[in-house]
Amino acid sequence: MTYCVGVKLEEGLILASDSRTHAGVDNYARFCKMTVFERAGDRVLVLLSSGGLAATQAVISMLRRRAAAEPPHLYSVSSMFDVANLVADAMRDLERRDGPHLETGGLSFNASFILGGQIAGEEMRLFRIYAEGNFIEAGTDTSFLQTGEAKYGKPILDLAVTPSATLEDATKCVLVSYDSTMLSNLSVGMPIDLLCYARDSLKVTMKRRFESGDTYFEALKQQWIIGTRRIFHDLPPLQW
Repeated sequence: MTYCVGVKLEEGLILASDSRTHAGVDNYARFCKMTVFERAGDRVLVLLSSGGLAATQAVISMLRRRAAAEPPHLYSVSSMFDVANLVADAMRDLERRDGPHLETGGLSFNASFILGGQIAGEEMRLFRIYAEGNFIEAGTDTSFLQTGEAKYGKPILDLAVTPSATLEDATKCVLVSYDSTMLSNLSVGMPIDLLCYARDSLKVTMKRRFESGDTYFEALKQQWIIGTRRIFHDLPPLQW
């Protein structure tokens, strides 16, 4: 399991992913699930992956290989919608190739993505691409999209993430949602890869990995716990 989240704000985008993969209680490993395709001044494309590791790595590898070949590819198309379709095409091509072989072992091709970014001449956009290759786009009424183990972090995001929220405040909220998820589900774990993209910058300047025991993350977690307990203490008493 994994937990990935993308947030679209008026100020920019926030994208984050955990790094835990596992095949049982005693068999887990760390793999980065964030991939950045960047051409400064022209485009920033960020993919967060969820699903079977072999499937998601194959999709990323195919996108990279095609980007070095003839157009259309990630660096040639002129809209984020076209990028989402290129990702979907790669997923479907690999599913057609590998799906029948996986079925003989009782498995299925399982890969899904969050895609966020901006291409020069177009607004920032954020998509959730499903395993079948179809996708939805974040809009005014939907400021964030999630994949994987989403249920523990969603209530926190619902409370604080709105289009007008600042990048700084929404980033803190995203990190608290990770703490809540990791507290409730051991299949999500550190490190956390975090990227904040400032609107119209067309370059990545804010990217960080939070390892276990990170000073800032631990301070944020403790402040959240202290603040939450204080609020419960200050709530009006129940009258029986």
